[in-house]
Amino acid sequence: MSGRKVPVRHTPEGQPNTPDARDTAPVFRDKPVSFVRRSGRMSEAQDRAWAELSPVYLLPVERAAAATSVKAGTAADLEHVYGRAARLVVEIGSGQGHQIVSAASADPDTDFLAVEVFTAGLARTMLDADREGVKNLRLVEANAPEVLEHMLPAASVDELWVFFPDPWHKNKHTKRRLVAPEFARIAAQALRPGGTLRLATDWQDYADQMRDVLDEAPGFERAFAGEWADRFEGRVLTAFERKGLRVGRDIRDLTYTRVSP
Repeated sequence: MSGRKVPVRHTPEGQPNTPDARDTAPVFRDKPVSFVRRSGRMSEAQDRAWAELSPVYLLPVERAAAATSVKAGTAADLEHVYGRAARLVVEIGSGQGHQIVSAASADPDTDFLAVEVFTAGLARTMLDADREGVKNLRLVEANAPEVLEHMLPAASVDELWVFFPDPWHKNKHTKRRLVAPEFARIAAQALRPGGTLRLATDWQDYADQMRDVLDEAPGFERAFAGEWADRFEGRVLTAFERKGLRVGRDIRDLTYTRVSP
């Protein structure tokens, strides 16, 4: 062998595709997603949480094309998952889980679902949920639009939260933003009539985009007066919001109601 290094090409989800792996590599999406999935080192506690707690908290997912995909036609039986019929709140991009663990702990009569693609964040969420004795929370490791479209039954969600999604602030990357017309359609499908969509961001141009998209979406109407909604009282102050405030950005909240078809 010459010793020449073989270039490693990465797929949209950050998975390597070397010549040796081409025959076994999975098929990937042909459309951009709102994240780049990187493997992060987990702490010993997170490794232990994943091994011991994922059977309790993590929902199994039938995959389609990619590692974080959801196969069409595989809607979950939510009453079986939670062992009851109750209000359902879904958070997209739950990160380390600070928001959803706090909310689930404070409202045991409501069921909560955290949607995230980063394993370390999911492990931390399970660890904190277990420490707080939270029983009404489940997690799913998957691309959020596919969870809403394929995994959750239509009109099954009472509230959908999108707090501080990746702003993809460079012009060449804005096509990867989550909140776009197709997302509005899928969110409207998942929410029950009268359900609530809550959003927040510290990037002004993304806030403008969110508002334009949802003002035009046929399934939604504003649930606020004026330019922006009041800050959602149920949102804890996370690192993302603190960072935005620290550098002088305005935090923009938006709230929309799912209107009847």
